Amino acid sequence: MTVKKQAIGIVGAGRMGRGIAQVFAYRGYDVALVDIKDRTFAETERVLDQAEKQIKAHLSFLLSVPTLPSFSVKKVLSRIVYYGASQLEEALQNADVIFEAVPEVLDVKRAAFHRINTAVRPDALIASTTSSFLVDTLAEYVIHPARFMNTHWLNPAYLIPLVEVSPGKETDSMAIDYMMTLLTETGKVPVRCAASPGFIVPRIQALAMNEAARLVEEGVASPEDIDKASRIGFGLRFAVLGLLEFIDWGGGDILYYASNYLKEELEAERYAPPDIIMEHMNRGKTGLKSGKGFYDFSQRDVSEYQRETLEKFVDLLHHLRLMALPADAMEKTVT
Repeated sequence: MTVKKQAIGIVGAGRMGRGIAQVFAYRGYDVALVDIKDRTFAETERVLDQAEKQIKAHLSFLLSVPTLPSFSVKKVLSRIVYYGASQLEEALQNADVIFEAVPEVLDVKRAAFHRINTAVRPDALIASTTSSFLVDTLAEYVIHPARFMNTHWLNPAYLIPLVEVSPGKETDSMAIDYMMTLLTETGKVPVRCAASPGFIVPRIQALAMNEAARLVEEGVASPEDIDKASRIGFGLRFAVLGLLEFIDWGGGDILYYASNYLKEELEAERYAPPDIIMEHMNRGKTGLKSGKGFYDFSQRDVSEYQRETLEKFVDLLHHLRLMALPADAMEKTVT
């Protein structure tokens, strides 16, 4: 399935809306960015001017890194047209896909969808960028729920590749496929998840961030050392291996025993392993060493898989200048 360069409408000109507008314009799509909040003419002009300046600043940053040629900046900017609330119908009348990016207040979203419903074509795809509300809750405010879903972008949207796509119970499968393809063609990495509070990333990171705060609270280490440990010990590994893949790599049984130890020593139920870990152990699905875990390794060349994974890890260490040189190599550079 391929997606032609469709017209994109973005309702909400805040940080998220601006970031998404930049993503699509960067990849060659025409974008209408709408500040849907009712304001005076002067205030609307100020907000839209701020939006344009921020997008210019982001592009200037990418130019300085560098990741894009200078001639691309004007072309990207020319693809974004800015509209105020009174121009909503004009802005969205030709839009093929609309992203709602208004503040995380249910009444505000309800009002935004009411106005979007009156402005868009019946065949247009609509997606909310909410990080708070379940898709079926918001689908009640959309005229055509079969063409509606949540797409949770991560800030900064113009840099973070991941987008979590959460379809509702009435979302058409072709609409889901279309959205997944569209996001992929803009350079994003979409993942599909069921309607669940917190999607995937926010649930995982909330646990990790709260635990880091508890470590400070308990006097285990300084904020600086906790952050250093999370970047260099935690983050590096999971930039190469996914969390479940890492369980299989080390062994689900190791996680089980380590979790129960922490649960008992810290007297904290939050460390208790979930039922699925015990289930895997009972079935002998402990990961790489048994051939199956969350993943099936029985038909893979495990040695080659391990080598490829470690090569990625070494490349990352070199990139971050964290790969130490052997003593003889250091002596050679000195002499």
